[in-house]
Amino acid sequence: MVESLNNMLVNARDFPYVALLDVIQEKMSKWWNDRRIVAMAITAPLTPSRESEFRPRFAQSNGQHTSQLNPVTYLVKGGELERVVDIFNKMCTCKEFDIDKLLCVHAIAAAHHAQVSVYSLVSPYYTKEYYMLAYGETIYPVGSQSQWDVPNEVATMVVLPREVKKRKRGRPKTSRFPSVGEFRK
Repeated sequence: MVESLNNMLVNARDFPYVALLDVIQEKMSKWWNDRRIVAMAITAPLTPSRESEFRPRFAQSNGQHTSQLNPVTYLVKGGELERVVDIFNKMCTCKEFDIDKLLCVHAIAAAHHAQVSVYSLVSPYYTKEYYMLAYGETIYPVGSQSQWDVPNEVATMVVLPREVKKRKRGRPKTSRFPSVGEFRK
């Protein structure tokens, strides 16, 4: 993530702070708007990445033999493996369902046997609605300083500059230092 932002700001790093913040705001606005457009075009119940991960599991779940142990717990057999799925607590002994909160092959087979919608068991964070909520807000530019509405208690505050350390002689280094385990080319 940090490397992506550094790459995005490679030309703007030498700008004054306010101009740099404007570049960041502009880029974030574009990203948010692009993702908002994608979210509004989604027709599936889940986000595109989760839906593409979820679909192949449906086909794999067809070969699983499922039997009910109690009203919410199912034994799912596939090949030599046996898994226990608890639909109420959203758990499977393979731990994939527990950790990802996206149904594993065994949980899909158990949900089909229980006649429960598989989408009702998926974490709401993977749904189209949450995806739209994440990018629903607009990132507005700050605007010129003359348009700011600054409260009096903030306007009358005295803010002292930070202590300035003496800079070393010579031209400042503009390239980064290599990280641990990294070597210069």
